[in-house]
Amino acid sequence: MTSAAAIASPGVDPAKAEKSDAFPDLTSPDALAATLRRLKDAARKGGAPTYDQRIESLEKLERALVSRKDAIAKAIARDFGNRSKHETFVADVFVVLGAIKHTRSHLRDWMEPEDRETGVAFMPATCQVVSQPLGVVGVISPWNYPVQLALGPLVAALAAGNRAMLKPSELVPETAALLRDLVAETFPADQVTVVTGGAEVGDAFSKLPFDHLVFTGSTRVGKLVMRAASENLVPVTLELGGKSPTIVGPDFNPRVAADRIVAGKAFNAGQTCVAPDYVLVPAAARDAFVEACKASMAKMYPTLEKNPDYTSIVNDRHYARVRGIVDDAKAKGAKLVELNPAGETLDPGTRKLAPTLVLDPTEDMICMQEEIFGPVLPVRTYEKLDEAIAYVNEHPRPLALYYFSHDGRSIDRVLSETISGGVTINETMLHVAQDDLPFGGVGPSGMGHYHAREGFDTLSKKKPIFRQARLNTTGLLRPPYGKLVDRLLAVLIGR
Repeated sequence: MTSAAAIASPGVDPAKAEKSDAFPDLTSPDALAATLRRLKDAARKGGAPTYDQRIESLEKLERALVSRKDAIAKAIARDFGNRSKHETFVADVFVVLGAIKHTRSHLRDWMEPEDRETGVAFMPATCQVVSQPLGVVGVISPWNYPVQLALGPLVAALAAGNRAMLKPSELVPETAALLRDLVAETFPADQVTVVTGGAEVGDAFSKLPFDHLVFTGSTRVGKLVMRAASENLVPVTLELGGKSPTIVGPDFNPRVAADRIVAGKAFNAGQTCVAPDYVLVPAAARDAFVEACKASMAKMYPTLEKNPDYTSIVNDRHYARVRGIVDDAKAKGAKLVELNPAGETLDPGTRKLAPTLVLDPTEDMICMQEEIFGPVLPVRTYEKLDEAIAYVNEHPRPLALYYFSHDGRSIDRVLSETISGGVTINETMLHVAQDDLPFGGVGPSGMGHYHAREGFDTLSKKKPIFRQARLNTTGLLRPPYGKLVDRLLAVLIGR
């Protein structure tokens, strides 16, 4: 993903995301530290929330989200210039509501102590693992799905019995202010707090001694956040990004593949951490795939500039960055195919970019070196599946991988011979929307998971407990040692 944290967003006026006079200043390092202390004090005094208390918190969040769904769509649209209302409802509202409902239905089971086996030599003692709240969780969330990626981790934090401090991106100040108000009106200030502000606030936030820190953003900024957190030995969950490959298998219909890949790439104008970043297609199918992409785009987005379904690039800096990726590819000899069904000349003031296929990309092009995070799709060809697998494995491990095929053996090969954060077969991005699947990267695309049971586990201390029985034999293993111990050890470890 592009930068989620305020620390990675130069050129943004922090005042745009500052709190109104109705809210106290929480943005100085001292004020942030004091806020965290208040939450930690409340966690210690209040103890672990009961099941009923956690369910109540989740239900309050659900009601707040549903009642503000239209306000959320409008705020995000103002921040982007144009953001499809339906994309907001699907990606920023529906996904969070799904997580809440799934968590509610499974939380009692997740909270149950887990019985573990006791070694034969220690019977009749018993062993258990108990899930305990960590305390206070920090969440640094990005601009591209500003509600989902702030409140999704909050769902896991509340389910695990934690308190939380949220730092939304200052690149979406309207949405950040809405999140601040939503949280302030829904939760006590010593349970959940939202901090808004610019680069200096994000930097100070990442240095706080949280009990766990969840960061969603770029690999570059993730390194900075992890370095800052390490000063206090704060464990981190890093949801990053990278170049998520899409492989079209030789047996798969290129028209069907194009429909699904273009839909995934055009959603939110490609500003998605798990968007298809580049495509590997059989050489013999490339031309058919390109023509199918044109037809798919014309069907879904017959026009672009005034089409409310097609989202703008979030700001001028990112617009210039994505345009630069296209210009770089053209200057270095790539063939560009613009998916602009009506042949419009798009006003730069709308910050809308027509999706563009980059054919014959080379490794020296920016589009093959950096995560694109916009509506640009490089298309490479391969002769044998071995080549496609090798190409993926020669590059950093991605957050997502997509493979299109109905051949079970080739699917098994791709799944077993590549490593990625997650996989969707014969579609794009939908593994992220499954409530019972974990979400997380690997290596440069991230570490740790949230969503589903894994989110609860990540933000819990899994405490191992050994309970000694009233009558037991472990006293036989204490000094002074003698022949009885020798005989016992001979049984336990062999002569």
